[in-house]
Amino acid sequence: MSHATFNEMYAADGGVRSHYREFESWLSRQSDDLMRLKRAEADLVFRRVGITFAVYGESAGTERLIPFDVIPRIIPADEWRRLEAGLRQRVKTLNLFLHDIYHEAEIVRAGRIPAEAVFGNAQYRPQMKGIDVPGGIYAHVAGIDIVRADGGDYFVLEDNLRVPSGVSYMLEDRRMMMRLFPDLFACNRVAPVEHYPDLLLENLRSVAPLGVDDPTVVLQTPGMYNSAYFEHAFLAQQMGIELVEGQDLFVQDNGVYMRTTRGPKRVDVIYRRGVPGLFAAYRAGRVTLANAIGTGVADDKSIYPFVPDMIAFYLGEKPLLANVPTYKCRNREELEFTLEHLPQLVVKEVHNAGGYGMLIGPSATREELDDFGRRLRGNPNNYIAQPTLALSTCPTYVDSGVAPRHIDLRPFVLSGGEVTMVPGGLTRVALREGSLVVNSSQGGGTKDTWVLGR
Repeated sequence: MSHATFNEMYAADGGVRSHYREFESWLSRQSDDLMRLKRAEADLVFRRVGITFAVYGESAGTERLIPFDVIPRIIPADEWRRLEAGLRQRVKTLNLFLHDIYHEAEIVRAGRIPAEAVFGNAQYRPQMKGIDVPGGIYAHVAGIDIVRADGGDYFVLEDNLRVPSGVSYMLEDRRMMMRLFPDLFACNRVAPVEHYPDLLLENLRSVAPLGVDDPTVVLQTPGMYNSAYFEHAFLAQQMGIELVEGQDLFVQDNGVYMRTTRGPKRVDVIYRRGVPGLFAAYRAGRVTLANAIGTGVADDKSIYPFVPDMIAFYLGEKPLLANVPTYKCRNREELEFTLEHLPQLVVKEVHNAGGYGMLIGPSATREELDDFGRRLRGNPNNYIAQPTLALSTCPTYVDSGVAPRHIDLRPFVLSGGEVTMVPGGLTRVALREGSLVVNSSQGGGTKDTWVLGR
């Protein structure tokens, strides 16, 4: 895998890529003063609306504004069609895998995935074995992180199936761009994303328990101190459903009810961020939980390397979206390779997320390399390693002006009666020069993502 950086807007010869020409021509006509004013306006509006996230590990109540960049990431229609097909294939496969491991476990019996990798996984939930979920759908909402490297090739970096966050920023970024620069949308055929809440609600209603014709859907949040509380409140409001906490729900006769001023109301589908005490009703098929309990095993980084094998096993197809080459440190030879090449690799804890528990070899100090070497030897099953990708860059406004910054893409894939998604997703950008970490918790920002019409 080479390390040539792919620039989304500019070709290697310095020319503007065809799908960016209209935007680049517009941008060249804008003054620096105007763009500074627009960036300041965006920050002011986001603060006023409360588009922030809480930061774990800092003082209680610490909240940050996720930086928003006014230069969009643009994807031409033909590229998006290929991405969409690969995303559908991957999410369909992951749902088949989840159904299989909680039923017959045929992929394990066939020797395609080690039993220990599944049943010994910290995210595997034995209590889910034998439970039939509506439509066989476990991951109703999936966020698949896509990166671009090696001359423009797309790769799946990781799968997020435990109710991935970020969709509210995708929607608010689009609103902000339309507010700041309405003229851009008159001269560019940008595919819409604002119908995502309608798609999500339709998707959740489609997986209601058998026999429920007019399901009541709620969104459960751990509360206002959760890092993604803004997103919970935003999505509930956009879908027109109740935002509830654990104390708002109770179980009676294997049914789930919420407390209202007019008395108890039956709940049929819970879009969840943690659901204690409801398992009896869930096992009885009286309520649908989205995402299902036990989906985490399929997005664990130790399972990620097996997804191409899953696609072949369940669908008889070749992957349309490639994985990043991955070394499983649980295997002795791959562990030794990782230890020998630590300065060139990215090493990740299999159960961690958000950019935590990770070593980026090329930027690590000698002390950090030595520390991770000891961790790897002490618990190799807890790590995977990958080449350090030269993530694609996109021109981005920073304090010094416009400069290239590394980006990724998180499309949101909905599975219910059918598999649907809005064009594009959330583009995250590493704002620090040279940084490859796009996570908001690690100082990353976001961009609007445009998929251009035909």
